[in-house]
Amino acid sequence: MTPKGPQGQKRPADVIGAAIMVARIATGEIDEPTEPDDGKDPAAKALGAKGGKARAEALTPEQRAEIARKAAATRWGNAE
Repeated sequence: MTPKGPQGQKRPADVIGAAIMVARIATGEIDEPTEPDDGKDPAAKALGAKGGKARAEALTPEQRAEIARKAAATRWGNAE
């Protein structure tokens, strides 16, 4: 089984294999591997990123603090 990178791309298993691959890319012998498609719609990803920021701007400081308290309690297992 060949090793996979963080996004599932194939990569050489050893340092020498990686060096050979870099040399082949530099000389134009092979094309540089592109990142695989994650299957998500780019427009939906952009809207999702906007939504979190809009929600944060709409909340009052007290509401944000309460959400943070709840998240910390859940993360650390503290019962309120």
